[in-house]
Amino acid sequence: MAVQMALSRILIRETDDTHIVELREVEGDRVFPIMIGFNEAAAIERRLMGQEPPRPQTHELLANMIEQLGYQVIKIIINDLREHTFFARIYLTNSDHVVDIDSRPSDAIALGVATDVPMYVEEHVLEQLADPE
Repeated sequence: MAVQMALSRILIRETDDTHIVELREVEGDRVFPIMIGFNEAAAIERRLMGQEPPRPQTHELLANMIEQLGYQVIKIIINDLREHTFFARIYLTNSDHVVDIDSRPSDAIALGVATDVPMYVEEHVLEQLADPE
């Protein structure tokens, strides 16, 4: 079962390559921190601050392409954790069918923020974080 999450905060360290996005459970108290790259962190931060770049950045470009092809992003799900690596899926629809696409969680979150769609983390992933053994 997937648990709906909302973007809680973002930590960008300008002197370090470690940037963290924290998702918080919509109907609960659990948090989901994940390390992401600078470009994804900067894209998310720009969106949160309402700053539109003069030209589309990667995630805006992807969102524009999806829309121009007649699809829309409907949700993203962080669906697995294997060998210290998170996995995600991006779900698109064109009203005829749903397509799900493999993604890095950082890209999925950045696209989810850019398109303002619900974000989820599978329950078993949250449980693995709570009990890493």
